[in-house]
Amino acid sequence: MEQGTGVDVNAPTLAGFVMQNTKDKDLVILMQAIALSCKQISTAVKRAGIAQLYGLAGEMNSTGDDQKKLDVMSNDIMINALRNSGVCSVLVSEEDEEPIIVPEGMQGKYCVAFDPLDGSSNIDCNVSVGTIFGVYEKKEGSTGTTADILRCGDDMLCAGYCVYSSAVELVFAFKGGGVHCFCLDPSIGEFINSRVMKFPEGGGKKIFSCNEGNSEKWDQPIKDCVAAFKIGEKPYAARYTGSMVADIHRTLLYGGIFMYPADKKSPKGKLRILYEGFPMAMLIEQCGGIASTGLFNGSFGRILDVVPQHIHDRCPIIMGGERDVVFFYDFYEKAGFTVPKS
Repeated sequence: MEQGTGVDVNAPTLAGFVMQNTKDKDLVILMQAIALSCKQISTAVKRAGIAQLYGLAGEMNSTGDDQKKLDVMSNDIMINALRNSGVCSVLVSEEDEEPIIVPEGMQGKYCVAFDPLDGSSNIDCNVSVGTIFGVYEKKEGSTGTTADILRCGDDMLCAGYCVYSSAVELVFAFKGGGVHCFCLDPSIGEFINSRVMKFPEGGGKKIFSCNEGNSEKWDQPIKDCVAAFKIGEKPYAARYTGSMVADIHRTLLYGGIFMYPADKKSPKGKLRILYEGFPMAMLIEQCGGIASTGLFNGSFGRILDVVPQHIHDRCPIIMGGERDVVFFYDFYEKAGFTVPKS
């Protein structure tokens, strides 16, 4: 800390952290492009009311959701930054039906799947929203095709999200490494490494997060599990915002479980694999938690083991601390299903 200034001159920035851990200049450029996008999106979110950015854009995105004006702007920001970075070949966005193949003369070795503004249905009421991303390295000899990104989650090189709230925090991890949180310091315009993320010892707070409005369409074991959360001497607290970034950020910090299971209306789940399930699953597992599909296609499995067939494929999501996911499994085991053993 520089004496009398309150400024830590040795604070590690996001770029410095990536360079120190990888010595890969292209990856530094990529993360700088993502960080720049997040700063621009954060500014747009803060100015949404003033700049008349609330409301619908009058279109639907690739997965049938109504697009907000900020969805469109955030998507343009991400695409422009990544395409012009010189280190990307294939981009997949929630907002675009088809993958974006970077022109050959501008291509690099990375492929990025992203949700530019997760939780945007909440934007008009000022609830926390965020950006989610997962990064692959394209296959050797490839000129950049969809096949470079239609792979299991374990093939990701790194993943993360940025949450836009009272503070702007970018949570990021390399495959197999620790999960680090970088807070945007507005005085210098840089993301500064502020803490290491890990599930609280013993599981932390007992919190369940799900959309109970869908409960009539759930399997009976899920209904029984959620009912059990709410009884006993010390029942679980219910917290659900409808913004995956906000709910997962809280789950990582406080503990608990986040659930968006398959149901009768959406037997394959609602959340998208490439740019929601995979990145969050990597972070959850590397923080010491479990990221499961729940009952999906007749069995239980890791989200990161799923191989998507299409860029907008979906899967059910059950993720959180080990204590709480195992509690969830117990109800399926009682119903006669074979469940994973921790």
